[in-house]
Amino acid sequence: MTDRTTETGPSKGGIQGDASWLALLCLSRTSFVFVFVSYSAALPLLKNDWAMTAGQAGLIQSAWHTGYLISLFSVGLVSDRQGARRTFLAGGILASFSALCFAFLADGFLSGLILYGFTGLCSGASYTPGLTLIAERFVSYQRGRAMGWFLAAASLGYGISLILSGLLMPLIGWRGAFIVTGCGPLAATVLAFWTLRATPNIVRPRGEERAVLSDLIAVWRNRPAMLLIWAYVFHAWELLGMWAWLPAFLAVSIAGGGGMTMQAAGIGALCTALTYITSMGGSIFGGSLSDRWGRTQVILWAACLSLVFSFTFGWIMALPLWILVVVATLYNLTAIADSSVFSTGLTELVEPRYLGAAYALRSLLGFGAGVVSPWVFGLVIDWARGEPLSSEAMAWGLAWSALGVGALLGPLMTLRLRAMPEAGRMAGGKR
Repeated sequence: MTDRTTETGPSKGGIQGDASWLALLCLSRTSFVFVFVSYSAALPLLKNDWAMTAGQAGLIQSAWHTGYLISLFSVGLVSDRQGARRTFLAGGILASFSALCFAFLADGFLSGLILYGFTGLCSGASYTPGLTLIAERFVSYQRGRAMGWFLAAASLGYGISLILSGLLMPLIGWRGAFIVTGCGPLAATVLAFWTLRATPNIVRPRGEERAVLSDLIAVWRNRPAMLLIWAYVFHAWELLGMWAWLPAFLAVSIAGGGGMTMQAAGIGALCTALTYITSMGGSIFGGSLSDRWGRTQVILWAACLSLVFSFTFGWIMALPLWILVVVATLYNLTAIADSSVFSTGLTELVEPRYLGAAYALRSLLGFGAGVVSPWVFGLVIDWARGEPLSSEAMAWGLAWSALGVGALLGPLMTLRLRAMPEAGRMAGGKR
């Protein structure tokens, strides 16, 4: 049976041009992600206030990733059947509610674990449906740059959230900071309704035989797409582990041998915010360069450079703070440079009717790795601090290296994809 595309809602071209539409969608994405890093900013303080081990602190971040991967998997499939626009907007309402629940009610390890996991469970609709909306609006040779801007908007949101947290925690405490950043998804939802008011909700009808499982199997049997997805999995292990622990690492380096203070945590969050904002260039230029040079070439360069930082960053903890911030900025920039390229490449290797399923499967596997890596990071710290090592410097060095070990297979998957003839469909033949 041949699929026919149906659209609901007004035509996309009547009110907004592509540039203004993308700018508003990106601004919405920026506000949506405020809650994504609010816990990371407060982690050094919550570890003490909630009497947690490093493993427990990492487990709360992993709970968020668990909820987020379930959300991404679900919304990818729902958007295939209900349309990306409808899914994006409905998810925004859920994200607003869950973020405020976490901000007002979390008061210990167990409640933090449950409520932050619930927040992640309600937060996925702002991501993969947003990518689908961009794929529906922009042609292939413009898509990498457009998706680069969309991912850069998230980096901007992370940075703004950390700046707010760093400034507000010394004044109104971590809960006050949680409440402020928890309002981000609410503002984003209002903006999304305005931005998408003239965007059609595209639904591609399918025969009754097209069940969810058959869509996933079709993607699983698409070898080039799966190689790209597996490369993304190892990329996610490294990137999500880094995002979870970077504010705490910088805060500990600031505190030195003394105990953790509100000021050290705040400065750590502000320094991390700087690395996130400057890493916007990684998403923008990574996507743009992949349009010009090819998807796999940009992925390989970015992945190999970020591996260098993963294996060295934790061992330079004793260096001056300004050096750590510079290195962290370069680390963040290289680690995120290929994120938009993975999203763009998948649109070129998968039929449009399977794109939601492809994003769903990628999210399940990629954020599954992201569930484990922050927890493993914390476990490595706890282990190295104990006997026989009993070394704080060794603990952080080994923990960051664990991210590099998990990311090693990514470039190998990309090289295998690059050698396949199907890679010629990417970036207009540039692979």
